[in-house]
Order: sequence, then structure tokens, then C-alpha cells
Amino acid sequence: MEKSVLQEARIHYLPQLPKGLQGNVKVKEGAPTQRVDSQQEIKKLFPNTYGMPMVEFVPSEVALEKKMNVGVILSGGQAPGGHNVITGLFDAVKRLNPENKLYGFILGPGGLVNHNYMELTEEIVDEYRNMGGFDMIGSGRTKLEKEDQFEKGLEIIRKLDIKAIVIIGGDDSNTNACVLAEYYAAKNYGVQVIGCPKTIDGDLKNEQIETSFGFDTATKTYSELIGNIEGDCNSARKYWHFVKLMGRSASHIALECALQCQPNICLVSEEVKAKNMTLNQIVDELCEVIAWRASHGMNYGVALVPEGLIEFIPSIGKLIEELNDLLANHGSEYMGLDDEAQRAYVLAHLSDENKQTFATLPADVAHQLSLERDPHGNVQVSLIETEKLLSDMCDARLAEWAKEGKYTGKFAAQHHFFGYEGRCAMPSNFDANYCYALGTSAAMLIANDKTGYMAIVKNTTKPTDEWTAGGVPITMMMNMERRNGEMKPVIRKALVDLNGKPFKTLVEHRESWAKDTCFINPGPIQYFGPTEICNSTTKTLALENE
Repeated sequence: MEKSVLQEARIHYLPQLPKGLQGNVKVKEGAPTQRVDSQQEIKKLFPNTYGMPMVEFVPSEVALEKKMNVGVILSGGQAPGGHNVITGLFDAVKRLNPENKLYGFILGPGGLVNHNYMELTEEIVDEYRNMGGFDMIGSGRTKLEKEDQFEKGLEIIRKLDIKAIVIIGGDDSNTNACVLAEYYAAKNYGVQVIGCPKTIDGDLKNEQIETSFGFDTATKTYSELIGNIEGDCNSARKYWHFVKLMGRSASHIALECALQCQPNICLVSEEVKAKNMTLNQIVDELCEVIAWRASHGMNYGVALVPEGLIEFIPSIGKLIEELNDLLANHGSEYMGLDDEAQRAYVLAHLSDENKQTFATLPADVAHQLSLERDPHGNVQVSLIETEKLLSDMCDARLAEWAKEGKYTGKFAAQHHFFGYEGRCAMPSNFDANYCYALGTSAAMLIANDKTGYMAIVKNTTKPTDEWTAGGVPITMMMNMERRNGEMKPVIRKALVDLNGKPFKTLVEHRESWAKDTCFINPGPIQYFGPTEICNSTTKTLALENE
């Protein structure tokens, strides 16, 4: 395939590995693990993969040799670095035995079920080293949760003599990996399943997973764009820019971009929920900043809005929960109706409290909340133009204030949604190294006969050779949650910690950033140059580890 000059140069970048993955490797096991929440339920559902120990890879004097074929799946939305997980896995598998083969299942988990695959050769893999995207084998959102899917997958696993499947995905994909691992273990099929933590949203993190891959690159990409907008905003001095950022279930992206760029306003969904704020209260807070700046001759600014904000407004969140159950149980009779009939149907089936909330929403937002859910039963919040909703409401509120003599400025809005721009960016040095280490860790977990584990890399604010690599049982991260009207085992999404240093840093500077113009443009991702520029971690990770 044709490549740019940068792509050609980038292919030759050699990712660095932690000391524990350099050379010969052995496993150091810790104490058995358990869940704090839903412990008995999770133990009952996963009797064969619950309670396994944490493992860490350390140098060994003995070379590990293993004959094994491996299958790999990219699952869910794209994230920078996915190709390096595959290249790390490929290189490690070949080091264990040059005759080992790596098979890629095409277009996600559906490729396993439908027997759609390709052997990943050195020639293929070399084309994608340090490249963005998931286009080596593609991705998909098929959920692996039914016995017939597991058995259909087993057919091709047996045919290709595959020892293990590596699923690279987010919380839902790794939940599926855990279910699949348990099923194959219960049946004594001898097939291992390993997960890798992927999502630009940053919501797959806990005490064992410091960050999910792709978050570093995506937030740096968005921050460059926001910095450019800030420069334009400060030059023209006549627009308020409302920037919606990806992150359906958490505000990590918005918070990180705010720490990098210092916009005038950054909404944090988790704070909105904690304060039990209404949509009108959010608009009032926005307008107070806009009006103050206008009174000091600044009819411009930048506001960051998390993609999933609307779900975190408590009254709307309650409405969405009831709508989810309604659509899960009556979706077939609802979806065939026209827009007007759908609205009437919803109003007829809602509780009085939620009916009132639904009726007061703008018609287009109410309709968007009632659309078909995604494969996980969630509202497709990316379809809701939250940034435009807020600016329109601000415009109306400021017009009211102008009549009351509380506002004398001029308000003109520009709207942006940054999402796909960051999902397939060429990975930063951090993500290139991190992902290569994750792929190598996955191979070592397989070689040491582990299943139901997620590959992890820790100590990531230190130089790369000081990172530690290993695995954590996926059951350790599982909880019971309501999905599509039923209680199901899932990996709980990590929200912004309102007591954590990253958020407290935002709060500390919120007033000065609102009133003063403190814009910072961090610039594009740097691949070559001084270490402090090229190998820096996110602000979030740095603050969390101070």
C-alpha cells in the first residue's frame, strides 16, 4: 500500500519493552483475587475462572519454547495502537516457535462465529507497525454471549489448531472474553481466552489497569484541534465555540483535553450528576461565564462538552433507564410507528415523573432519546447534538437576560464534534510502546497456560524499561449491572473521580480559566525529538501518580 513519508519513517520505529518482557520470561504469581462487589454472584457465574492470582512477568534464565497457534480479534470502536498489540503478539508468538501461526478474525467477533479469517504473515504485519486504524483485520461489535456462537467459534478453532484467542476491546468486549473463557474452561475444551484493554474513552481503568490504550493518542489529537480552535477564537474574538468530545459513559477525554488546553469552560458529566443539576442549571452556569466575559469586552470563548452529558443529568438519566426497559420489552411494536405515534406511545407508557421530563425536552432531543439502542442497550448519545442544544438554550437565556438588563454582549456560536478524528490516529510513542507490551504480555499469558486474564502494563509514568507487565483475572473486575432489562455480569465503567487530583486541578483553575484567556496549544503529537516532548504521558496519568 502507498504510504506517506511519515508513515514510512514510522514503520521503522522500534517499540520499547519493559525489562520483564525483554529476553526470557517467567511468571511470578500473587495471591488469589476476589471481587468486592457482587462477589457471590460472580463466583457462581464463573466457577472455573474466579479467584485466580494476579501474575507478573519477570526475567528468567531459561528460554521458554511453546508450540501454539493463536487467534486475534479486534472488537468495538477503533483506538490508536491496536495494530501494535497485534505486532507485539505476532513477534512474541514467533519468538516462542517460528512455526507458530497467528490468525486474524475479520471484522471483529463475528469473524470467529462466521469463520472469516486470514493468517497474519510477517509481510502483512510489517505493513501495519506503528500505524493507526484497525484496518489490518477490521473490527466489529458482534457480542459473544450465546452458546451456539461459542460452539461455532470452536469449529474454526479446532480446524486451525488454535490454542488461544486474544480479544482486544473495551469493557463490554472483555466481558465477552471472560464469558467465553469460562465456557471453554467449563467444557474442558483446552482453549484459552485473553483480553486486552482498549478504549479511547478512558473508562476501562482501575487499580490494575492504569490506562486503556488509545486514550493517550486520542486526547493529544483532540487537544491539538482544540488548541487550534482556541487560537482562532482568540484571533477573531467573536465566537463561542462549543466542542463536544467522545466519551459516552465518562468525561475522561473532556477532562484531559481541558487540562492540556485550559478552555474557558469544561463540563464534567460526573459532577453534574453528583450535584443533581438540571439542564436549566447547566445553562445558567454557562451563561454566567458568557455574560461575565461579555461585560469585560470578551464576546468569545471555548466550552468543552462530554458526549454523554445528557445521560448524567439525573432527571434525564431516570427517564433513559425507563426508556431502556420500555424499548427492551416493547421495541418491536414501537419501532414501526412514525415519529408522532412513537412520541404518543412513549408518553402513554412512562411513569408520571419521567413523562413530565420527556414532555419538557425539545422535540428533537426527546426523539433522539427514543431511538433504537446500540448493541449494548445504550442510548446512541453521539446522535444527540448536545453542543448545539446547549448553545441554543444559552442563546435563548441570554436574550431573556438582555431584556432584563443582565446581559449586554453579542452571542454567536460555532459547533464541533471531535470523535472519529482521534480513533484511528497514528499512535503516540506512549501508545506504540504500551500496545506492543500488551501484545507481548498476551502471548506470555498464553504460553504460561493462563485463561480468563487481561494483559496489563503498570508503572507507566516511569521510563519504559521500568514498566511492569503481567495479567489480571477478568473476574476480578466484574460486577452485576442491569442491561436491557436484565441483571448481567459486566466490567464496570470507570468514571471521573471527583476526589482525584485531575478533577481537583480543573476545579482549582476553573475560575481563572473562565474569566481570563489562558489558552494553551499543545500542538500535534511529537514522534521524534526530546524525551520530555515525545514520551510524555497524559496529564491525567501524571497527576494520578504524583
